[in-house]
Amino acid sequence: MRQTAQAGLRQPRRVTPAKTYRFDARLNEEQKLLIQRAADLEGRTMTDFVLHSAEAAAERAIENRAMLVLTARETEAFADAILKPRAPGPILRRATREYREKIAMR
Repeated sequence: MRQTAQAGLRQPRRVTPAKTYRFDARLNEEQKLLIQRAADLEGRTMTDFVLHSAEAAAERAIENRAMLVLTARETEAFADAILKPRAPGPILRRATREYREKIAMR
């Protein structure tokens, strides 16, 4: 079997493109003209403008829902727990003792 000069060289890895999905939407003329105008003002295609805008809106919606909203009573309880924590209970004290014993064995 003949070996070529390139036999020992690594072959470049082929990069497979990311999978894409299709999204269709029906617009009335007013919506289409509005979106087209905004896209033109930003120098984008309508598709790019819509995708960029939808992604930003989705991130904002998720962020808004992820925020912790507390009542005044819950806020006070949270602040008290941070500023005046309770003393460790028996389970935490035992876990701490066992941890220290295991660390000392090393």
